[in-house]
Amino acid sequence: MSIPERLTAELKEALKSKDELRVSVIRMIKASLKNKEIEKFGKLTTDDDILSVLSSMCKQQKESIEQFKLAGRMDLAEKEGKELKIIQSYMPAQLTPQELDNIMISTIKEAGASSPNDIGKVMKLLMPRVKGIADGKIVNERVKELLSSSL
Repeated sequence: MSIPERLTAELKEALKSKDELRVSVIRMIKASLKNKEIEKFGKLTTDDDILSVLSSMCKQQKESIEQFKLAGRMDLAEKEGKELKIIQSYMPAQLTPQELDNIMISTIKEAGASSPNDIGKVMKLLMPRVKGIADGKIVNERVKELLSSSL
């Protein structure tokens, strides 16, 4: 079942069970996907587009959680955390740190990178491989660490 079909089916279930938070988050996801479709001039969204939208939504939720915690609004941070879990349930399983490191090391070797100055070459090859299954910010930080140390 595709993600849009799954969203529709789970929206119906959430409406029947009166799960207001889940209904709200699924509608938010569907609206974001619709906006992406409009942005692409009505062309159907691909799996990459859907992953991109979901990844962006996860990133926004994480940033909101940080801001709410800094402001001392634990109630809102908790609500955002619940929403984040729902959004993440539609994303593919994330890579473990060890799996991610293995991919990064092989990509660094493939790119022939030897210093932090080569991060652009590495990220260009690496991001399409880990899109949707690893956080880009974490990937970037870890690649910098690996390039700074000797492999």
